[in-house]
Parts: sequence; C-alpha cells; structure tokens
Amino acid sequence: MARDIGSPSSLSAGLRCRCPRCGEGHLFQGFLKIADACEACGLKFDFADPADGPAFFVMSGVGILVVAIWAIWAVAAQPPIWAQFLVVVPALVGGCLATLRPVKAWLVAEQYVHKAEEGRWASTGAHGKAPEGYNPRGW
Repeated sequence: MARDIGSPSSLSAGLRCRCPRCGEGHLFQGFLKIADACEACGLKFDFADPADGPAFFVMSGVGILVVAIWAIWAVAAQPPIWAQFLVVVPALVGGCLATLRPVKAWLVAEQYVHKAEEGRWASTGAHGKAPEGYNPRGW
C-alpha cells in the first residue's frame, strides 16, 4: 500500500514512537497511554486500538528468546537455581518493558497505514437468505 511521500515508514514511526503520518509528534502521553492527537500535524489517534496484540507479541518473542538463552546457559554452566532466577526474571521483565512501547507504536502505525477499522455487519438478521432477485441457476 502506498504511503504519503513525507510520511515515515510504519516501522520507523513505531521504533521511534512517533506519529505515523508526520513522524514528528509523540504517539504516547505517559508510558503506554496513546495521546489524543499529534502535537505536530494534528492527526487524531482515535483510530488506534492495538488491544492486546503488543503484549502478546512481546511476551511471546521475549519469552522464547530469554528461555532459549537460559536453557543453553543452564545446561552448559549448570549455575545454582538462585543465580538462574537472579538473571532470568529481570531479563524477562526488562525485555518486555523495553520492547512493549515500540511494538505498540508499530502496530498503531500499521493500523494507520492500512486504514484499519472495526468490522461492520453488511446485514443483520439475513444470514442464510439470498438477496432479492438472486437466481443461482441464471433462469
């Protein structure tokens, strides 16, 4: 999908936690709360609803990476359990907190680029009924 000439890529805007349209204004007000609008170009962020997607992707990615490194380390070095907890728990928490903002910003930028919106019903109460004038045999 084509983007505006002056707008940043969704990945660039996400990694920098900036507005997906201009790339200048801040996307967040606070740690994870999305601002109402961009202070640079005025884009309203009411379209943004990444829901639980960022948390799922971050927990899965960081969890797989940290547990894989921990497993190799635990087998190779056989450290005491207290040392494993001392290293692995902060790595999991720190990794999740460090990547949650950019992933959320990237998903918001993707929603902007692809004009994502809530699904709508084409019709209600007509499930299984053919439209008026429809003839499947063509007679």
